[in-house]
Amino acid sequence: MTPTESALVPQAPGGGAPTAGVRPPLPVKMVIAGGFGVGKTTAVGSISEIEPLTTEAAITEVAAGVDDLTHTPAKTTTTVAMDFGCITIDPTLKLYLFGTPGQERFGFMWDDIVEGALGGLVIVDTRRLDDCYAAVDYFEHKRIPFAVAVNAFDGRLEHTLDEVRWALDVAESVPVIAFDARERGSVRDALLVVLELALARTGG
Repeated sequence: MTPTESALVPQAPGGGAPTAGVRPPLPVKMVIAGGFGVGKTTAVGSISEIEPLTTEAAITEVAAGVDDLTHTPAKTTTTVAMDFGCITIDPTLKLYLFGTPGQERFGFMWDDIVEGALGGLVIVDTRRLDDCYAAVDYFEHKRIPFAVAVNAFDGRLEHTLDEVRWALDVAESVPVIAFDARERGSVRDALLVVLELALARTGG
């Protein structure tokens, strides 16, 4: 075998003996949804192992008149199509993350973004619970497994998780968890909750 041929043979982790039939990680599509400014783009950027693809556009005076910036006064851009990133969970599994736009006027894109998704993570800002009802209703209607992730802005929650569950009127089978969209480990743990839920639903 020539050096070139040898280089093409899959190697075992750590440079050990060559391994045959090494398979790439199984691709799994997951959607990150929620209202305007709840932390979807931040979550994708925190966890993605590649430079995330974002479709951010500047918030114009017209848009500012439509979108409520009361709790996000420093927000100057918004997602107008989707966010995209990926994370390899282990050698057998890779998550492809699709973040939805938060404004209702971009809702027509949801069906295309969610197509083929194994599960969803609905991010909630407890200061604006009304903004996430549409996302919760969407996943319930589509019968897609999802978890509710309450974003701890400034490290605190305005309401308890039980209060959030009651306000959203989600089933007991839907996990309601707290997380921080800025922290990679916290986002990973939230995604693993959705993954476990989806695999249990499919019998995987």
